[in-house]
Amino acid sequence: MSVARVTEITSSSTKSFDDAIREGLARANKTLENVSGAWIKSQEVVAKNGKVTEYRVRMKVTFVLND
Repeated sequence: MSVARVTEITSSSTKSFDDAIREGLARANKTLENVSGAWIKSQEVVAKNGKVTEYRVRMKVTFVLND
């Protein structure tokens, strides 16, 4: 039997939502062991002068706890 925990993080990128997701998961994986997936809770953009300057995602990252 395994037990998992979920933690919520926010990640951002100047390139795309996809890049923000990838960067967030990569960073979470540096701190958390056994990252097994993520659920994207929300997406938003930051705009300046009518142009998108930043893509942000809020995600719930799941990781399996060690015995």
